[in-house]
Amino acid sequence: QVQLVESGGGLVQPGGSLRLSCAVSGSMSRLILMAWYRQFPGKQRESVATLTNGGRTQYDTSVKGRFIIARPNDENTIYLQMNTLTPEDTAVYYCKVHDTDWREYWGQGTQVTVSP
Repeated sequence: QVQLVESGGGLVQPGGSLRLSCAVSGSMSRLILMAWYRQFPGKQRESVATLTNGGRTQYDTSVKGRFIIARPNDENTIYLQMNTLTPEDTAVYYCKVHDTDWREYWGQGTQVTVSP
């Protein structure tokens, strides 16, 4: 089983940056997929960035070139580096992983607000 604890959200001005963290319990070798999602008010959760255990990444068009998903080899933490933020990035951001049995695990979410 896997547990996720998120941190790093907050208020930032347009053009600024934030780095979200997702602390993962247990061995990272048991995970086959890591991802960040976000949910706008009144909308369904949407995929932002995906990272496989083989190092392949995929980004939503709206964040490509601005966001980076990473998991250092010696850390049990998944990061989402967010640069050049705009008000349209305002949402609740969630960490999600799949283990080797393809079971889903979700974090509790962290609020990101981009505003002057």
